Amino acid sequence: MPFGAHEAMEIHEILNEKVNAISHFNLYATQTKNPELKQMITRHLQAAIQSYDAIVAYTHDYHQYSPIPANTNISQVKPEQIQYGLNNPTMVVPETNASLNDFGVASAMLLCHKNSASNSMKASLEMADPNLRQMLVNSAVNCSNQAYEVFLYMNNQGLYQVPKIKDHTAKTYLHSYQPSGDSINTQYAVNPGQSQGYDQSAMAFMNESHHMGQAGSTASPHIHGQQNPQNNVSYMNRTGTAGMVGQQGNQPPKQTMSDYGQMFTGGMKPGSQQGMQQYRGSH
Repeated sequence: MPFGAHEAMEIHEILNEKVNAISHFNLYATQTKNPELKQMITRHLQAAIQSYDAIVAYTHDYHQYSPIPANTNISQVKPEQIQYGLNNPTMVVPETNASLNDFGVASAMLLCHKNSASNSMKASLEMADPNLRQMLVNSAVNCSNQAYEVFLYMNNQGLYQVPKIKDHTAKTYLHSYQPSGDSINTQYAVNPGQSQGYDQSAMAFMNESHHMGQAGSTASPHIHGQQNPQNNVSYMNRTGTAGMVGQQGNQPPKQTMSDYGQMFTGGMKPGSQQGMQQYRGSH
């Protein structure tokens, strides 16, 4: 069955973006000197290749789809481990004969993941096919997690410093928003037995994707007593080795959708014309 015009154009843009990201990340892997950064690039490349191949397979023959984990090490990060404040930040200026150092590689990765997350989520809003929509939502979430992992690396190395404002200023500004009152909570309270809608399956999918995304990691980030020579503060040594995404143990179980309410977590069996009509019937 054909795809819609918006779907075809948006998927074209997303696949083109993924091809360029994979090519650039291969280049970054040859330029970086830091083993942790190189290992991160390898893991992110594995996820990107899987995401690209899954979309290509589905658009070719409606191949069954299973969510792809991000393959990141971010599950045990705590707010207090983030370094806030500026400490002699490095001056940045455009260069005509610049070479890619570790800072340039990490910055390029971060920008790539941020843009991919935004583009994939926006493209998902144009999807009529529920499986393509979920593929792009999955990709957007993965890119967001990968961007955060790159940020953590840069922040721990003193390469991404986070400016801050005075605590009382931030609290005054944010505490102007107060909790919703009893009256509106009572008016829209959830009654026992009330249908919560099909978006509950979406939440289940997100929770499953989060846990599956951490299954590839065999070591968790932890604090070492090292000092960062750039800003003289402790930083996390996050060099845990992650397993290959393609391993059987890291793959979420494949499921088959039986109705529209289960589309968020399932996939379509290849060659099922009856299934295609059922999934397309609501559009």
